[in-house]
Amino acid sequence: MTTEQSDATGPAREAGAGSGAGSGLPETEPAAGQAGLRTDAGSGLPGTEPAAGQAGAGTDASGAGAATGGTDAPDRADAATKTAASTATGPGTAGTEAAAAKTTATTATGASTVGTTAGTARAGATTDADTAKADAGSAQPDADTAKADAGSTKTDAGTAKADADTAKAAAGTTAEGEDGAGEETDPADPFSAFGPAPAPVLTRTRRVGRAVGRFLIHEWTLATAGALLLAVLMTWPTLRYPGYTLPQDYWDPSLQSWQMAWSGHILLTDPGQLWNANTFFPDRWSFAFSDTLLGYAPAGMLGHGPEAAVLRYNIVFVLAHALATLGAYALARQLGSGRIGAAVVGAAYTYAPWLLAQAGHLHIVSNGGIPLALAMLARGHGWSLRYGYRPARRRPGWAFAGWLVAAWQLSLGFGIGLPFAYLLAGIALVSAGIWFARRWLVRRVKRPFGRRLFLADVLGALLFAAVGALLAIPYFKVAELHPNAARTLGDIGTYSPPVSGFFTAPAESRVWGSLHEGARNALPWHPEMTLLPGFVLYALAAGGLFFSVWRVRHRLFLLAGVLVSMVLAMGTRFFHGTVTYVPLFEHLPGWNGLRTPGRMMLWATLLLGLLAAGAVTAFCARVRELAAERVPPWPGPWLRLATLLPLLLVVVEGLNATPHPVVPPQPVAIRTLDGPMLVLPTSQNLDQPVMLWSTSRFQDVVNGGSGFTPETQAKVRDVSVGFPDLPSIDYLRQLGVKNVVVLRDRLGGTPWEGMLERPSDGLGVTREEVGDAVVFRL
Repeated sequence: MTTEQSDATGPAREAGAGSGAGSGLPETEPAAGQAGLRTDAGSGLPGTEPAAGQAGAGTDASGAGAATGGTDAPDRADAATKTAASTATGPGTAGTEAAAAKTTATTATGASTVGTTAGTARAGATTDADTAKADAGSAQPDADTAKADAGSTKTDAGTAKADADTAKAAAGTTAEGEDGAGEETDPADPFSAFGPAPAPVLTRTRRVGRAVGRFLIHEWTLATAGALLLAVLMTWPTLRYPGYTLPQDYWDPSLQSWQMAWSGHILLTDPGQLWNANTFFPDRWSFAFSDTLLGYAPAGMLGHGPEAAVLRYNIVFVLAHALATLGAYALARQLGSGRIGAAVVGAAYTYAPWLLAQAGHLHIVSNGGIPLALAMLARGHGWSLRYGYRPARRRPGWAFAGWLVAAWQLSLGFGIGLPFAYLLAGIALVSAGIWFARRWLVRRVKRPFGRRLFLADVLGALLFAAVGALLAIPYFKVAELHPNAARTLGDIGTYSPPVSGFFTAPAESRVWGSLHEGARNALPWHPEMTLLPGFVLYALAAGGLFFSVWRVRHRLFLLAGVLVSMVLAMGTRFFHGTVTYVPLFEHLPGWNGLRTPGRMMLWATLLLGLLAAGAVTAFCARVRELAAERVPPWPGPWLRLATLLPLLLVVVEGLNATPHPVVPPQPVAIRTLDGPMLVLPTSQNLDQPVMLWSTSRFQDVVNGGSGFTPETQAKVRDVSVGFPDLPSIDYLRQLGVKNVVVLRDRLGGTPWEGMLERPSDGLGVTREEVGDAVVFRL
């Protein structure tokens, strides 16, 4: 390097010679007579080798060093020609200087061609039509800054390329075409290793594999799988012998197995007769004598006969638990809870000890649509308990889907669906008030919730209301035809639990069942009065009042909801329900059809779970803070166990000791005979397996069990005690009964015991032995 060059190097570095911001290139050494060279920000273009007489220089990244000071284009061209006459050393790529310094004056090495930024003055001057086109700016050397600016040069597509050896020495690149496209990088260039790697081209198989992999490890995939696995384990041994046993007993589960089978069968064969079921003959609207589980009708379309009905019930029973866990988890996550806190909510809501007593009531266990619908509606409206209302997160599709899930939940029954419907109605009224205030009173926002979300809510609410109205018509008809079906405040008082019920577990609880036997014996009707949601849940919720991610006002709202739910669950036990349950019973349509107020504990359990989730989420956040102080910053095994301990305790407290009795086998006579028929002996519990047995042919049967006893059925039971005698035979013939099936093995201990020893001669009936039963043909 010459003396002139080495003298110019110092000022050039002081003046800021180097790569432009974001270019990723190291500093370059300027040529002799040049104060400094800078590449444009983010240009990334390789250096081009100019023809003889061309000078290459980078443009300043900020545009300040490129100011020409009013020099016109000819002057700038002349300056560029003078610069080319000298030995100008221009780096081909960042960091190359030695090879460029050894080139001759006639073989000028081209500097990097870079794009100029906005505000940089550019001027073009043609030096030789046969050799090259050059864009050059005027060089304004400064004694203090020693900065020079020159325009970028481009080589013509038809211009001959420079010598290969010179090109390698200068930049290791080939000349760029006039259109600026195409470049080659010398493999020997060490700086090429720092360039970005080319994006891999994935085959369709690899793309599908990656998509499947992302799906399998997604949070909601893992949550769904975890809910299913937990449901199988926590309801065990339901799926051990799913075709022969039923959880808790074979009375109400037999009724509900028949309900699913009937709805699926009749919707495929004669939908117009849905509400006129084959049981309780000859009464009409008999399908509305209890909650229908109509939402499970698609499942009822699969399979045929009692065995398929039992198998279907057990599978749906397990899936209902999984849906409840997943729905509560989704609601907690949408409201702002962490994953472990949401898992606590899901487990506590589904496997609370008090719900173990409801194992024989599928319409109560099937409550997962409630939190799932609330989660969808909250997501659709962009609302979170932790973060408030965020309009940017509104999703009208999710809101409409939430209304659909709510309508499906309502179709399973009004036992828990009616309070849910009134809750949604209250939320809708509050939302409408907010909309009206923001639209007309406060800030006069034209569309506070957005047009699409407004339409989704209107259509969804109308659909939900239509489903509720259509389902309510048969029940109002039953109430009109059967006045004895209406509940009274005396009935409510029979099933209203005292305060001690909130701390008493049912016999089906594996942890507390035997320990609370004395407390249960003190309750008038313990199956509906043992309402313990879990002592662990109580403790976590109490902690959530003082240490939580929820705001203080939100904690107070949740606490108020818990207290209101518990007061309503006490029915008439709380100061006789004068200002609590009785006004609802007397004024809200349909509320007088709810027999057991203790089932309001479902809402208290959900709200307690949300309080607990706030505490668990805050605790997990604190654990992460402690872990960040460790080296490496990762939670130790004891910290991990501490975060999972609340979930483990909630799950352990929900372990069950539920019996799974074997379902009585179907008698041959019921499988082969036509209806209408009467099966003796008959009672509320004894008739429910008969309903299940009728799923082979769905012939009309007088038998049936529900929440009340129709007058016709009560009279049949009274008259048939003397069967076979003339009064009973005449009455059954008037009803249209053709066959009476007497089950030998069920007569003991009933009013019909010994009836088979009575003579039937001269009564106009025939007697026949069919399997273990005796058939009287009328």
